[in-house]
Amino acid sequence: MSSRNPSKVASQPLPPNWRHLWALDPNITFLNHGSFGACPIPVLEKQQAFRAQLEAEPVRFFESELEPLLDESRRQLAQFVGADPAHVAFVPNATTGVNTVLRSLTFHPDDELLTTDQEYNASRNALNFAANRAGIKVVIAKVPFPIGSPDQVIAAVMEKVSPRTRLVLLDHVVSQTALIFPIQELVRQLSERGIATLIDGAHAPGMIPLNLENLGATYYTGNCHKWLCAPKGSAFLYVRPDQQNSIRPLVISHGANSSRRDRSQFHLEFDWTGTGDPTPYLCVAEAIRLMGSLLPGGWPEVMASNRAMAIAARQFLCDTLNIEPPCPESMLGAMATLPLSDGLVEPLHKALLHRFKIEVPIIPWHGFPNRLIRISAQLYNTLADYDDLARALVKLLAEPNHREL
Repeated sequence: MSSRNPSKVASQPLPPNWRHLWALDPNITFLNHGSFGACPIPVLEKQQAFRAQLEAEPVRFFESELEPLLDESRRQLAQFVGADPAHVAFVPNATTGVNTVLRSLTFHPDDELLTTDQEYNASRNALNFAANRAGIKVVIAKVPFPIGSPDQVIAAVMEKVSPRTRLVLLDHVVSQTALIFPIQELVRQLSERGIATLIDGAHAPGMIPLNLENLGATYYTGNCHKWLCAPKGSAFLYVRPDQQNSIRPLVISHGANSSRRDRSQFHLEFDWTGTGDPTPYLCVAEAIRLMGSLLPGGWPEVMASNRAMAIAARQFLCDTLNIEPPCPESMLGAMATLPLSDGLVEPLHKALLHRFKIEVPIIPWHGFPNRLIRISAQLYNTLADYDDLARALVKLLAEPNHREL
């Protein structure tokens, strides 16, 4: 390990600290925004106001007030992600979005489904389920990590494309490695071959700029509860208009045989799948507004600030732990992943949390070494947070039983 003094990072100028806007435990150094997000207090207050409106007169709310509220929130979300509102439906999370597409499609015996070995486990399970049900094959493209260039992702995926490839499922931002895949170029090359693309953009909205109409993916799903900081249970599914007749929600409800002509069948089905709490969807617009108001440059500055913090923190940890950066900075957003020495995963996570009060994911990996650490950067984080992590890791990895941690 480097002899560099980890406390040096804490002496650097700090950006404004917005932690007071979040209800996070002040005793925990929270470096895992990427897993579930964290919703700012003003957005939670907006959600409570919507819940009060609902409970004051539930019939009026669901029958008269809900649709206009959904439409306005969808309009602002669609504008934020560069989509036509007509092509966007709300879903509870990106996993639901992936399952919705896969359960809607009909596959033929000679079809193949393609993904990478870095695909998010839940989405990979959904792909396997769809393939097993149809009796078809899932083909895996192996993307290296560490990695030197986005071109290696493109080469790995396109090498596995065959005349039988029907659909390609790709992460936009990989959960385990935090890599931003070159989705624009992959979608272009796959589209030229007539292959449908399902993009799992769970981490992308609010982390990186999006223009879904220009991207041209057949299907795109993204979470709003992560980097957009909306309440849990808010996400979207974008479906290209030429495919909307084929995509049905997982729950079939009243919209399936509605005689209404004032709304699209797509929205009639997805906007009502049974009684539930729609307030997370309704708060997406408030999350976009609030987060975009925190820095003078709006959302572009929020994204750039979080990315700069993640890159600076990664470099500091690399210097402190004597680790080579495992990917170019161009492939990073507001998260970064580093390989650690071989050892157990959960004991190290517990030691960081219980002994040092640091919440950060330790991720099992199928390569060498066998575990990774992933840091996140949100506006409530400061460089001092990563100083705390560096100190803890230096201590833990120097202990005689560090491979058991």
